[in-house]
Amino acid sequence: MAHVSSDRREAKMNAPTTTSGIPTAGDESGLPYYSAIGDECELFEAAYRNRLPLLLKGPTGCGKTRFVSHMAARLGRPLFTVACHDDLTAADLTGRFLLKGGETVWVDGPLTRAVREGGICYLDEVVEARKDVTVVLHPLTDDRRILPLERTGETLNAPEGFMLVVSYNPGYQNILKTLKPSTRQRFLAIEFDFPPAAREAEIVATESGLDLDRCKALVRLAGKIRALAGQDLEEGVSTRLLVYAASLVTDGLTLERAIRAALIEPVTDDEDVKKGLNDLMVAVLG
Repeated sequence: MAHVSSDRREAKMNAPTTTSGIPTAGDESGLPYYSAIGDECELFEAAYRNRLPLLLKGPTGCGKTRFVSHMAARLGRPLFTVACHDDLTAADLTGRFLLKGGETVWVDGPLTRAVREGGICYLDEVVEARKDVTVVLHPLTDDRRILPLERTGETLNAPEGFMLVVSYNPGYQNILKTLKPSTRQRFLAIEFDFPPAAREAEIVATESGLDLDRCKALVRLAGKIRALAGQDLEEGVSTRLLVYAASLVTDGLTLERAIRAALIEPVTDDEDVKKGLNDLMVAVLG
């Protein structure tokens, strides 16, 4: 089964809105924290208004999932998040018949619920799912905006509030796991990357409560580690891991111990690489 979370931002439904139904600018209270780097929020809103599907691409832990949570709350829409994996099937998204109390009943999957309720369905790392998943998505990503449910005989028409958002990490793509051009070209796309150093330090400080100077030191070290991606490391450290490290320091751990636990051990099992990263930490921190 899919790993699914459903968030309802009902408080935002009563927020002051424009004629498009989007909360007015500057009304950020109560939203999941997200610090915009460019015009990604405006582009998301434009896609929502025009009922267009959206593809987010970028490295692990750069803020894609938080961005979607922020925008769902900002738009006042329920959010259905699915963490895609190798065993995820179309039935996991649409639903299936289950035995309940001696009776066979149909249970909607997260995609079907999002369509019925006019919510946002977010498929995280969509390339990890089985190929039959993209077949189910196609009718929702063109002007039909329908979801055929073969097992129940229904054809659901997506309401205005429904939006499909998918994401993937291009760094993990290979010949066997990639989006076909016929699928990619059904989506608008936004490319994400790690924030500029000054902004990333502010984000880490806001998320963790750690002072800005030590957050800047963590970001400097992260930049050095990211430069090794594709060489000694498969991928550099994420902003998420920086927040983890800063949170540990805020909780009383030393900076060095927090870095080993959050920035070194999670990215490699190679003892020589770990020693090299430890030496890099000493060099950067002095």
